[in-house]
Amino acid sequence: MNQSKNQSNQNKMSFSPLSRVRWLLLLLIVLFASCTKQESKEELFSRVFDFAEVQYNYLIEQIDTISPLKQPRGMRKDNQLFLVSKEDWTSGFFPGSLWYLYEYSQKPVWKNRAIKYTMALDSAQFITWNHDVGFMIQDSYGNAYRLDSQKKVYKQAVIDAAKSLITRFRPVAGVIQSWDTGDYMGWIAKRGWDMPVIIDNMMNLNLLFEATKLTGDSTFYKVAVTHANTTIKHHFRPDFSSYHVIDYDHKTGAIRSKQTAQGYSDPSSWARGQAWGLYGYTECYTETHDEKYLKQAIAIANFIIHNPKIPENGVPYWDYDDPKIPNAPRDASAAAITASALLELQYYDEKNKEIYLNYAEKIIRTLASSDFLANEKENGGFILKHSVGNYHTGEELDRPLNFADYYFLEALLRWKNIN
Repeated sequence: MNQSKNQSNQNKMSFSPLSRVRWLLLLLIVLFASCTKQESKEELFSRVFDFAEVQYNYLIEQIDTISPLKQPRGMRKDNQLFLVSKEDWTSGFFPGSLWYLYEYSQKPVWKNRAIKYTMALDSAQFITWNHDVGFMIQDSYGNAYRLDSQKKVYKQAVIDAAKSLITRFRPVAGVIQSWDTGDYMGWIAKRGWDMPVIIDNMMNLNLLFEATKLTGDSTFYKVAVTHANTTIKHHFRPDFSSYHVIDYDHKTGAIRSKQTAQGYSDPSSWARGQAWGLYGYTECYTETHDEKYLKQAIAIANFIIHNPKIPENGVPYWDYDDPKIPNAPRDASAAAITASALLELQYYDEKNKEIYLNYAEKIIRTLASSDFLANEKENGGFILKHSVGNYHTGEELDRPLNFADYYFLEALLRWKNIN
């Protein structure tokens, strides 16, 4: 009797082989779900900005031992820190990133450092041979004017930089000339260009819009929209991909050639160029509310978002048409610029708002993953890995770059500020 009862209890407590498999599968599903729970936005912001502070503390320590107050651009092929002077087109991005760290953290240490590295660019606003004075001054002094109460010195630097930039306006073609072509310009002179204009120049128009707001002088505004209008006419193909370089005749304003300097080939789609165009026309609409700029930005966004040549995670190859794909290098900087631009564009295009938000979030989460985010005190102290500067020189190939960090931090802040 007792033996029968014990046997019955054992039967109740035992599982059939099929039941055990089911329970095991259920346990695995629960464990997998708990391990793959998506990080919240707030958790991601905290993790990445905390990491950025560690990295930039380390980076500044290195700068101070090499050449204090020079600006870190990236890392060279020999893994040495690449420091540049105030005349370099990238010189404004590191001070801008420091301002973004201050904007997020509100820690005085980052404000003090941002001021220090911004003021290290003093006199760069008077450069007239470089169309990228917008990058140099607006990202440094412009952010300083926005975030620091001591506004007077920053305001004047922005105005002076805008005055310098419009000296490069060429009315005969309706464009701001990007590069000089004299013998002293090295490889640019060798290309045989007369009056080259690059798609990157769209990013410097914000400086001119800001100068009109600060001074009331519409001259800056008029130059900006004239350049933007000419670029729409000549830089874009029917599918809204862009050429990198349009060379104009300085006497007649006629187009001499449509080429590339940094893309794979003249007719190819250089990834960072597509991002510059998207960002630039989004800014133009923000400043002017001219519908043709919104239409242009939406078309470029569609070209990028629905492009089958871009990997699923949203980080493009350096050029969409490199025949080495999928063995071509990715460009995290192009992805970061795109994400930041889309987070601005979503305010103006209700129809595609969710598409832009989802695509930008996908990029941000990818860049915030171990695939692109560096390890602590590695990568030279920069935040992101895997960017491409000028592919053809081989010097900034699959390297960290300061503008990748800058637009990544900007994208994070824009994402954070969306209600």
